[in-house]
Amino acid sequence: MNDLYIHAVDDDASIRDWQYAHNLIVPGDVLSLDDVRARTGRNHMEVAYLGDVLIGCTTVRPPTKENSATATVIARVLPEYRRRGLGTRLYERALDQARALDAQVIETVVLASNPDGLRFAEQHGFVELERYLLREGDTVHWIDLRLT
Repeated sequence: MNDLYIHAVDDDASIRDWQYAHNLIVPGDVLSLDDVRARTGRNHMEVAYLGDVLIGCTTVRPPTKENSATATVIARVLPEYRRRGLGTRLYERALDQARALDAQVIETVVLASNPDGLRFAEQHGFVELERYLLREGDTVHWIDLRLT
């Protein structure tokens, strides 16, 4: 895994790669390129590659004025690259970024239809806070979790 390369989302290619990974893993919240560009202005987002092959992405939502203590950390790994320790490396990097923002509370969010993601979060010390539907008509619940 020495050729794992993590790159900030800061150009059109990395925006497209982040969008691809997000939309594949989170089909209930498909984002346009403009949606992703908007998120880069308020979140810390990265893409990860093994060599030159995209394997996933991360998002760190920093604490806000409304909630100055909480950051949200999300690590996404494409299914064919899971169970190799890559998610842990992405998660730990994102967690370090959240802590550098002085976050006192770390949360994450996982789709209920992603049992790998839910298991990963629970194995890393997250506990479920809430399940909810994002929009009327949705059938798959989102799960908010907090690091204990």
